[in-house]
Amino acid sequence: MKPTPATAPSETLAGFAALLRDHGLSVGISEQQAMLSAALTLGPLNEQRLQAAWRAIACHNAREWRLWPDLFLRYWHAHRTRAGVSVSGQMRPSRDLRQAVQQLHDQLDAAAQQPPTQTKPAPQTAGDVPGSNESDLDNGSTPRAQGGASRTEPLQQRDGLMWLPQELGALQRLARQITARLRPRPTRRWRSAQPGRRLDLRQTLRRSVAWGGEPLAPAWQVKREEPPRLFILADVSRSMESHAPLFLRIARAFAVEAQARVFVFHTRLAEVTPLMQRDSSAVQEKVNAVTAGFGAGTRIASSLNEFARVHARAQLNRGARVWIMSDGFDTDEPEHLATALVALRAHGARITWFHPTRDIPSAAALRGARAHIDRFIPLASVADLAAARNALH
Repeated sequence: MKPTPATAPSETLAGFAALLRDHGLSVGISEQQAMLSAALTLGPLNEQRLQAAWRAIACHNAREWRLWPDLFLRYWHAHRTRAGVSVSGQMRPSRDLRQAVQQLHDQLDAAAQQPPTQTKPAPQTAGDVPGSNESDLDNGSTPRAQGGASRTEPLQQRDGLMWLPQELGALQRLARQITARLRPRPTRRWRSAQPGRRLDLRQTLRRSVAWGGEPLAPAWQVKREEPPRLFILADVSRSMESHAPLFLRIARAFAVEAQARVFVFHTRLAEVTPLMQRDSSAVQEKVNAVTAGFGAGTRIASSLNEFARVHARAQLNRGARVWIMSDGFDTDEPEHLATALVALRAHGARITWFHPTRDIPSAAALRGARAHIDRFIPLASVADLAAARNALH
């Protein structure tokens, strides 16, 4: 039986490589390819030899050599160690090295027997599948179904912990392109430029000294423009549990490229910008440490009020961008969200609401606040962000 993308051997090996990187081992694309080749060569029955080969590939010093046995046992033989529970309460799936290598061989055999004319179905995004509404939560649907996400290519849909370096690089380039399209805000100040719109008389007179007082080298100025301030507020409540890792990866890309300030909210608001700007692959674990004390429910309106009055009061100005990533389910009074958005717009901020469903969320709070939101954008995958790059200016 063909393994599902969640249990495919290459994905499992990528998860092991991510665990090694989280503990300081330098495991990049070349190391992963070498480990994959070793698994294909040695086969699934030689675990001891395979572990020795992988250890020689991944470990580069004595510290890494000492760490290896524990990391290998923790990942491939989790049943021998105490079960680890994530902040969300979900158990980590068990992994078996022998099954993973055997699946890899079966996968290659199946690919060799597959007719060459057979093609893979085109990846879908949130815009290709029906969205869901509040009734989905009552029917026991999974968070992924509630969010309206769909099948996509590995690059387009990740769990936030197993992204490969080239995939993170592609996301970073996309964030750089979108950042370049953000319209700068003109100011009253001037800066030197050649050519320019206004004569810089002081600088021109200084230059004329070298020419005996003749203004032969005039200096010019243009209006100074400042990039707009970008604020990203990501919902990490239970209803957004399956989408928060993607949102946080995107937020991290803009924290690096656009110097965006990133906040997460649930029943309260917390800024995670310093965590996002660090060069580490374990972003989700760090954010989990910040959000571990959050309780049940989602207080969007209260979080926005705290954001405007406390965290960004001095930086919210005309042209500032506020990106809210949420499904819109709010435990505050429905009318409070509209009031909070009006307060944000009073500072001149432009508000964009990213939602993981195909259609605009139909939550009661959002129905009365749509008039105060500049645009709604579906965001269930990186492909959705790429499709919306022209609208984010």
